[in-house]
Amino acid sequence: MAPVNANINAVEQNVQDVIQSLFQMMVQVSNYDSAGKPSREVLANEMQKLSHSLSAAHATAAALPTAGDADGPRVPGPLVQYVENGRNPDIYTREFVELVRRMNQLARGKTRAFAGFRDVLARELAAANPELAADVSRVVHATTAAGEGAAGPVGAQPLQLQQATARGMGR
Repeated sequence: MAPVNANINAVEQNVQDVIQSLFQMMVQVSNYDSAGKPSREVLANEMQKLSHSLSAAHATAAALPTAGDADGPRVPGPLVQYVENGRNPDIYTREFVELVRRMNQLARGKTRAFAGFRDVLARELAAANPELAADVSRVVHATTAAGEGAAGPVGAQPLQLQQATARGMGR
């Protein structure tokens, strides 16, 4: 959770002062007597208070970090829009996590498909060009991810086993 900045509390107090000044002006306007001098002075005084409250709120808010500042909180724009539309931010977070999970599964599937293609291509290259078998094996070993394990991607056989099987079958 983002830390609460003391300036935010000051801005909140200034906004409350502005609201209070507006309320007092509303009361004075509703009770205004154009002939009475005290009403005019009280209304002018309330306008001065409102002006000072607005100036203080502006000055304090200007000191707050903005979205571009490194110190400010980073809230994604879509999340702000989501909350402004009256939706629960926890639902946004859950949907975002589900989207990332789907994207990761898609990327994992593509990675496994390319690893399988790499192994098939390596096997065929080694079978067609036996003089390149050592180079092909080196490239396969260099491009095998740590998470693939000794057997490579699911359903794939190691290149050496495939080569041995191919030689034994007379290829």
